[in-house]
Amino acid sequence: MLDGAAAPGEAPNVPSQRQQAAGGERQGQPGQRYRRGREDVVALAGVDLDVGPGEFVAVTGASGSGKSTLLHLAGGLDTADRGQVNVGGRPIGGLSAKQRAELRRRRIGFVFQFFHLLPSLTVAENVALPLLLDGRRDAAAVDDVIERVGLAGRRDHAPAQLSGGEMQRAAIARALVVGPELILADEPTGNLDSANGNAILSLLAEQVAEAGAALLLVTHDRAAARRADRNVTLKDGLLN
Repeated sequence: MLDGAAAPGEAPNVPSQRQQAAGGERQGQPGQRYRRGREDVVALAGVDLDVGPGEFVAVTGASGSGKSTLLHLAGGLDTADRGQVNVGGRPIGGLSAKQRAELRRRRIGFVFQFFHLLPSLTVAENVALPLLLDGRRDAAAVDDVIERVGLAGRRDHAPAQLSGGEMQRAAIARALVVGPELILADEPTGNLDSANGNAILSLLAEQVAEAGAALLLVTHDRAAARRADRNVTLKDGLLN
């Protein structure tokens, strides 16, 4: 995804652990900086990481290390100042905002710490939302993914009627309903107890294995990171 292209039909490439000399920004690798007052802040100094189909990669690091920036670049929510981000072998840096939005709707699933379910919609309506935003209706796909995450009996409930673990399951179903090539998970267990957190990680791992999607998870939780196929650490905007 960040650098390194995937072959046609493969799931996204997100930066591979080819290590380079530490210190300073890495030219040619995806990076981003922003202004804070008069200060020029380097949010991501340069990374090189590939995440292949069916692979679960966890990124750990302290607050401010660049984890969220990495996910934003990988998901086309932001664009890199330099370097290249590929999804499914396609560079996305040159896409328009409209094209990036289409990419997110059709090929990327997002799972967030705070669920972001719309309170006025039922579970089924929340799950169907990515399809509706893309001008599609697929009741069978919605029912199938709700069944897969274990919420068939709660499909007509509002988010306020769900437990924290159930809300995160609904959020995962919403991410999976489009059949994404890439799943980006930002602290998905951060608001859950250990039992629900472990269940959510197992569910994500199962979906990656069954659907062949690539999963990039960022977390502070070392126990959660150990569930991944591979672990990398971000420090001061660099992969270690």
